[in-house]
Amino acid sequence: MIPPRLKPILDETAELAERFVGAGYRIYLVGGTVRDAIDARHAVQPSADGPAADPLAGVDLDLTTDARPDDIQRLLKGWAEATWTQGKRFGTIGAMRKGRRFEITTHRAEVYVEDSRKPEVRFGDDIGADLARRDFTINAMALRLPDHELVDPFDGVTDLAAGRLRTPLDPVISFGDDPLRMMRAARFISGRGLEPDGAIVEAVAGMHGRLAIVSAERIREELDKLLVLPSPSAGLWFLVRGGLAGEFLPELPALELEQDPIHRHKDVLAHTIAVVEKTSPDRILRLAALFHDVGKPRTRAIGPEGVSFHHHDVVGARMTRDRMKALRYPTADIEAVSRLVELHLRFHTYRMGWTDSAVRRYRTDAGELLGRLNELTRCDCTTRNEARARAISRRIDELEVRLEELSQREAIDAIRPQLDGDEVMTVLGIGPGRDVGAALAFLLEVRMEDGLLAEDDIRSRLAQWWAARQAD
Repeated sequence: MIPPRLKPILDETAELAERFVGAGYRIYLVGGTVRDAIDARHAVQPSADGPAADPLAGVDLDLTTDARPDDIQRLLKGWAEATWTQGKRFGTIGAMRKGRRFEITTHRAEVYVEDSRKPEVRFGDDIGADLARRDFTINAMALRLPDHELVDPFDGVTDLAAGRLRTPLDPVISFGDDPLRMMRAARFISGRGLEPDGAIVEAVAGMHGRLAIVSAERIREELDKLLVLPSPSAGLWFLVRGGLAGEFLPELPALELEQDPIHRHKDVLAHTIAVVEKTSPDRILRLAALFHDVGKPRTRAIGPEGVSFHHHDVVGARMTRDRMKALRYPTADIEAVSRLVELHLRFHTYRMGWTDSAVRRYRTDAGELLGRLNELTRCDCTTRNEARARAISRRIDELEVRLEELSQREAIDAIRPQLDGDEVMTVLGIGPGRDVGAALAFLLEVRMEDGLLAEDDIRSRLAQWWAARQAD
């Protein structure tokens, strides 16, 4: 009997499978779809919302076959509504039917040659050889279609049940074929609570330098996938302990600062990973949590009052920009994350209370990052001192109340000068030029410090400023 969780997948692939088998080829469902169908904890479940709901929403279906790419294209004609061939030289043809994406790949074996970033691809006819080249045993399972026979030559089902992460072949071979698999291991460790076997740990320790042949874009993508998992900490520790982080993010292991015996301070690396774990699985926020203290090693000083890290926010923001550029992050991501790093201590500079001016500046400087900045500030408190933690949380609550009050009273979500350029020129009797820009900067400062003023008052302030400027 077919488990109910498998039925939507089999129904979706039945007609396609008949086409391939009828033409004399074999075709198999592979990848995460098979793994998740076997592991009930992650399986796609039939919806309780009725037949209108799509139980496979967001699921792409991966298949492998002994048919060659040209044959795959031929068999998809008349069945697929659209096809794409960007991956054809690697054996993959993409297809779309009724809003569902399929990727069908010829059995293959790919190997990275020394000092190369691109795999060499060979096509094959054997499903066993194809599965052997996959990253981990839990992904090296296939479901033959249309008869639904499970092919599991490397005992992936047992590994799933045991919570164990293994490679189909010796990990030295598997990681040599594609070094990014060492990073991918971190994602499965965190995402599925798997324990890497000793051979994987040993191979990573000896091979992490091989990551140098992998493109920055692929490394970045894998890091992002890890960071948005519900609980990424185990994977982050794996990256650090195995030496992988040092290859693409050396600022992370550098946070494991030696604690001096007199002026003790918390382990910055452990603190950083704890902050990442506490934040919501928002990619930009998690990146900011990962980078927020990277400036501490460079700014660390020991004085009479203990260890200090003065200006680590500013230094860290600069380091964040440099590292994210090296990892080829989009400019918008770099600006958002580095800005959060730069601002993450701002809350603590208002220890004596929040004046209206301080609230306006905080809101304006945070911009659209306000929600993320407030959450980062909350999560940055990892102290075991419960009284101190409650006090910080209470102060953040108070700040958020003040932000809401001022927003309703003054529309501080988009603070701008109270007069525009045309009004400035009218009041001062001047034409376009640098003086208008200087006047607008003055009016913005007044808006920050004093809030909204009566129309006559703001015009009078502008005239006084202009008279003083002319006198100089």
